[in-house]
Amino acid sequence: MVQLGVQMMMLKNQVAERGMYDVLAEIKDCDLETVEVSQIAMTEEHTADLERGVSQLGVSVGALSVALEGAKANATTDALDRDWDKIIADCRRLDCRYLRIGMMPREAMTARHRTEEWAAACEPYAARLKEHGITLCYHNHHVDLAQFDGERIFDIVRRVAPSMEFEVDLHWVQRGGMAPLDMLAAYTGVCRLIHLKDYRVVPLPMEALEAESRGEQGAFAKAFAQIVQFAEVGQGNMNWPALLPASEAAGAEFFFIEQDDTYGRDPFDCIRDSRTHLASIGW
Repeated sequence: MVQLGVQMMMLKNQVAERGMYDVLAEIKDCDLETVEVSQIAMTEEHTADLERGVSQLGVSVGALSVALEGAKANATTDALDRDWDKIIADCRRLDCRYLRIGMMPREAMTARHRTEEWAAACEPYAARLKEHGITLCYHNHHVDLAQFDGERIFDIVRRVAPSMEFEVDLHWVQRGGMAPLDMLAAYTGVCRLIHLKDYRVVPLPMEALEAESRGEQGAFAKAFAQIVQFAEVGQGNMNWPALLPASEAAGAEFFFIEQDDTYGRDPFDCIRDSRTHLASIGW
């Protein structure tokens, strides 16, 4: 049975202001049962609050975020080469079976050999983690649908790092120009984590045309490039009644609501709207 939860990147400011446990309690009140931790440092305080959330609220920790190399990790992310023992200990403490890498280094996206080198460096860690009962997953963006000599970046990672599985972000797949249902079919058996966010196209603002008419060069082009938005589930054009069963059939164990930008809305309001829509279609 798939567990439905939230990507806590959306709530990092709330965690900073109110504390992890209080935020977990509100997540639970939204009728969500699991979380994925990202862009929030796994300090002892946060880890203890997550542990308390598991025991007292019944919220599971579906996945934690890691980087491959500490030298390239941001300040909130533990790295496999530097923090191995801590990462394993955190997973044990929180009964978490999945780790995820949110993006490969930027230079690894620029050429086939660089993608291959990065994936090859991931493979030994992914294999070692499996020995501990932990699965390392790679999360895609639209750039991962770029091709080198006809092979997508995502497929290069799969070929070179067979022990690594995948977190499929359905919005980014669609933004990358591949039908999400096709991606799920192609990756059946290795799609363990799924990000749910909608793909919304908003009307072109009249202000952009007026600015262009006043001689502001590029005003239209800039506005036209920004009409695609991240959206609450059900507020865009994604086919969720088909995508959710297909995701489950592809092997997904966790669905995480995620919205990279809420455009000024309270993220909890966005999460509640997404949860309401998912409930309305049987999830």
